[in-house]
Amino acid sequence: MKKLPLIASSLVLGVVFFISATTSFGKPEYTKKEKKACTACHVSAKSKDLNDTGKCYHEKKDMKACAK
Repeated sequence: MKKLPLIASSLVLGVVFFISATTSFGKPEYTKKEKKACTACHVSAKSKDLNDTGKCYHEKKDMKACAK
């Protein structure tokens, strides 16, 4: 019975980590499809914030349509 709180807290921590990890990263298939670095669309490589090109790509899903 003493292991139950440890198991429960580990499970909660695992779920929180899984949810935060999946929602905070971009989709790797976009970098493979477009052959561009993350910073082509994002303000920085570790940021979810999109630059103007990223906002355009979010709408049109075509990098050629977003070229300046």
